[in-house]
Amino acid sequence: QVQLVESGGGLVQPGGSLRLSCAASGSILSINAMGWYRQAPGEQRELVAAITNTGSTNYADSVKGRFTISRDNAKNTVYLQMTSLKPEDTAVYYCKVDRLRTGSIWYVDYWGRGTQVTVSS
Repeated sequence: QVQLVESGGGLVQPGGSLRLSCAASGSILSINAMGWYRQAPGEQRELVAAITNTGSTNYADSVKGRFTISRDNAKNTVYLQMTSLKPEDTAVYYCKVDRLRTGSIWYVDYWGRGTQVTVSS
């Protein structure tokens, strides 16, 4: 079965950096777009960054210039390098695959369980 496993979250001081990873495992034939979303308590889940299979990216205005999304297609892994972190970046960060094919089965909007990022002194 297909799994998305996020890692790299934790506690960091303001101005610090973290790198999140999301690895898709299973007998995967193809993935189109992958992305990172985040959700703070009492707030709606929002897009942080996304990347297509060809490397096109887009970012939320709040993270432009600070976060960088990348992917390793051979490893079916997407990364989020976060720098200059602010307290308002505190949230649970979720990895999402737009469309994934394994055998004859397609997964759509397939989510990981999330990883906590806390930015605090």
